[in-house]
Amino acid sequence: MTTSPRQHCPPRRDAAGYLPIEDYGALGDGRGIALCGSDGSIDWWCVPNMDSPPLFDRLLGADEGGRFAITPDAPFHVERRYRPDSNVLETRFVTEGGTATLVESLNSGTAGRLPWAELARRVEGVEGSVTFLVTLRFSRQADTVNPYMSRAGHHDLFHVGHVLGLFLRSDNVRVDRMDDTEIAATVTVTAGERATLAIVAGEDEPLIVPPIAEIDERIDLSDREWRDWSARLHHDGAYRDELVRSALALKLLLYSPTGAIAAAATSSLPERIGGPKNWDYRYAWIRDAGYSIKAFLRIGAWGEAKSAFTWLLKRLGDGQPQVCYTLDGRHVPPPTEVDVPGWRGSQPVVMGNLAGDQHQHGIYGDIFETAGRFVACGNVLDPVSAETLSHLADECADRWRLKDAGIWELEDPQHYTMSKISCWQALQRAIELVDAGQMPSTCRERWMRERDRIAAWIGEHCWSEKRGAYLMHPDTDRLDASVALAVRFRFDGQDRLSRTLDAIDRELGAGAFHYRYTGADKEEGCFIACTFWVAEARALLGQQDRATAMFQAAMATLDGHGVGTYAEMIDPKTHAFLGNTPQGLTHLAIIQAIATLAGRAL
Repeated sequence: MTTSPRQHCPPRRDAAGYLPIEDYGALGDGRGIALCGSDGSIDWWCVPNMDSPPLFDRLLGADEGGRFAITPDAPFHVERRYRPDSNVLETRFVTEGGTATLVESLNSGTAGRLPWAELARRVEGVEGSVTFLVTLRFSRQADTVNPYMSRAGHHDLFHVGHVLGLFLRSDNVRVDRMDDTEIAATVTVTAGERATLAIVAGEDEPLIVPPIAEIDERIDLSDREWRDWSARLHHDGAYRDELVRSALALKLLLYSPTGAIAAAATSSLPERIGGPKNWDYRYAWIRDAGYSIKAFLRIGAWGEAKSAFTWLLKRLGDGQPQVCYTLDGRHVPPPTEVDVPGWRGSQPVVMGNLAGDQHQHGIYGDIFETAGRFVACGNVLDPVSAETLSHLADECADRWRLKDAGIWELEDPQHYTMSKISCWQALQRAIELVDAGQMPSTCRERWMRERDRIAAWIGEHCWSEKRGAYLMHPDTDRLDASVALAVRFRFDGQDRLSRTLDAIDRELGAGAFHYRYTGADKEEGCFIACTFWVAEARALLGQQDRATAMFQAAMATLDGHGVGTYAEMIDPKTHAFLGNTPQGLTHLAIIQAIATLAGRAL
């Protein structure tokens, strides 16, 4: 199975001017991520960092939002793809008068990430003649800033809050308008001709002014750098294209200055159109970091795994572990509403996240599973990290009987089954680390006794023989698809977990996908990662044919939408994407499922 380009006939924007979420591809440079629409409009880019205020925000305000659009002036068809094994994106526009390709990159250099943000867009004529209309409009950030233009020497500068930038272009781009409100230009290319347009920007810092020819060259240099990275990934089995594409998406979410991994690149894309569940995911969750490190280790991305693991351990060393952090390691602020329309009118639009003040037992399991996998790959813990982990195991042994917010960060604290399994997982991995000589053994016997008490408590309170499944929490009949992860965590015996998977399929399955928990169908779309968790669990339980069929059905649907950048959720009927994008958990689950189906060790 390979991901092929998708063709469609614009306009895809609705009457209000919004593109479907699946119509966006993502560009990244290890610091920021830009979302590029299928009609040539970049509608989201936070500069310089993923969690900075947006320079372009048409994604959340189609009428007045900032955008950088390069769009044919005549009706067109579109064919899109990423270059093979790369995060350089190509969009081919076919008009009645000709064909041209838009090649886009957030550029890097030979030494890695550039010390400035460089968004490069090259138009290449293929046949006939195509004229593009260029529109550059900067975000007013909910009317908290007023962008303006100035001139320094020979350079046209734009100012947006603390961001200073340049609009650079080749000589064949004709600027028709340039003022504080908008930059408008046109460019025509015929077969064999090309034009390059770029933005170079920084935050409260001097700017390098690269020649446009060098920026153009860095598009192809960036492509080579991506392909060189992809070539080092360890997977030669089936579904390599899908694994590499998800690994590349995950790589975009790694914030290179610190090693933090963002949950997603966007804020406030709704889990149901018009619904209130619109969150800001531009922060680093302990859970996502742990899952990402394990995925990177499993496919041989050692540098990324080490960087993310170091970030994780440093956060633990800072004191009481939190559920999530800002990308530079600070406390996540509580949500504040932003006065912009929202994607397709979905309100509220927020910055910040409630999870910053929650407690989830799942962090214990995530941290220790990550440490366990790090060591299992032949690596070594340092004494300071080993001591930090030992204290964390003591904390888990003390606190596991408390209620928490659970993996789904729900406002109703409960004794969530998956949270208790995570505590069992943490203590089991801690014992294994002691036995491997990686952690002090002082409390081993105590951890072993508490581990067994947790398992007994789960068996007594969380299993329902009537339902034939582990319940979401005691005193409920609801099911939770995340319990499928217990198979990977090596909890319990095969029979109960297999029966739980059957119950999850019956009650939470919808087409090729699954809802997160009982009742979620009334609130949101299917959570894409859940389906790949279930597929992987079935493979681990020896149900290879069933796992493969489930995986292939889900991927066939996803491959029919977009270019391989997947969101958090999907509507099981229309297959429209929902929620923030690109979503780390989705791509992580795909990577792990592929590796497991290929028989790679956990």
